Formats: sequence, structure tokens, C-alpha cells
Amino acid sequence: MSTALPAPAPRAAKPRPWLWRAQSLVSNYLPLLMMAVLASGTWWLVKNTPLLDGPAELAPPRHVPDYRMNNFELQRIGADGQLKVQIAGAELRHYPDTDTIEIDQVRVRAIAPDGSLAIAEAKRALSNGDGSDMQLIGGVHLRRLPPGSGENATAQLEVRGEFLQALSNSEILRSHLPVTIRQGGSTLNAQNFEYRHLTGQVSFTGKAQGQIISRAPQ
Repeated sequence: MSTALPAPAPRAAKPRPWLWRAQSLVSNYLPLLMMAVLASGTWWLVKNTPLLDGPAELAPPRHVPDYRMNNFELQRIGADGQLKVQIAGAELRHYPDTDTIEIDQVRVRAIAPDGSLAIAEAKRALSNGDGSDMQLIGGVHLRRLPPGSGENATAQLEVRGEFLQALSNSEILRSHLPVTIRQGGSTLNAQNFEYRHLTGQVSFTGKAQGQIISRAPQ
């Protein structure tokens, strides 16, 4: 005669540390935002826009723009005929001595493969010639909206701050200045952050605080 032993009671899952959940919030959503807005070919689009008037002759490079565009709007259409990227601004300047592009009052709209809309706005944007180092400066506001929604829809993710840098070759998104990240009912305020897409690592230094709201179990 054998007697079945009662199964051990399941252990209650330990709540994840606050910082771990904050890092998870950033790493789960910023990659898509980075790919959709910062590495979507926007700067390739600007560099390859045909100019009406080019320089008449070669001259020693000076730090003065060789061309400008005022109150402009550029679009990039995909092979399927659908709009992929739209960039607008008050003024665009290209500096031949440093091969850099500056845009005042920049606004970028990018549609990700899943149909979600990403919008980036800042007082100024600065990019090197090949687009591998792009910076948004002053009043930075990034939003990721659900697929099929309009621009007035509630954002799935918001990032606000005064500076954001994307290094596309090393796939790094970072800011040395304070940022506020919101996703759903969760908010994270950090003095700085760095996200490395190749390793999925998110790091913060200095003071970070916020409120992380877990989803109700289904």
C-alpha cells in the first residue's frame, strides 16, 4: 500500500526589484522607437534630396552652409508605395567643412513595419554626414502610437528631455541629461540613461525614481 504525498504548495513569486522593472520598461520599448525614428533613413533622405542650385566652383571649406531649405517637408516612400518617413522643419542647413546637417524645429514621423507611428520633435537636430551620429537637442519629445491610430491617440510610450543621441553603427541610444519615460501608467525619471541594443543592456547613473505599474494578470 502506498500513500501519495501531497504536492508542495507553490511558492509565491517574489516581486521584481523596482530598478529591474524600470530597465525592462526601457529595453522593451526603446528599440522599436530607435529603429522607427532614429535609424529609419531620415538622414539618408535629407542627404540625397536634389538641390536646385549647387556650388558653381570648388572653394576651401568654411563653416558656412552651402545650402539651406526653409519651411520644408520631405517624404520617403517605400517600395510598396506607402509613406515610411516624413521630416519637416523651419530650416535645414548643410555645412560642407564638417559634413553635418542642422535642422531647426525638427519634426519626424516614421511608420514602423507593424504599422505603429513614431513621432519625434525637438528644437534642433544635428547629424553627421552618414547619419551614424544623430542628436535631438532642446524640448525633445518622442511618442510611439498604436498601429492604425491618429496623432491624437494616447501614446504607448513617451520620452521627454533636453537631449537624445542615437549612434546607429553601435546601436546605442543615450542621454547625459535627465529624461522622463512614460509607458501606460508607469513613469521613470532618470538623470541619464544608455541603451545598448546589441546586448539589450540598459544602464542608469545618478538618481532615478518613478512609479512602475504592473499589468493585472489575465
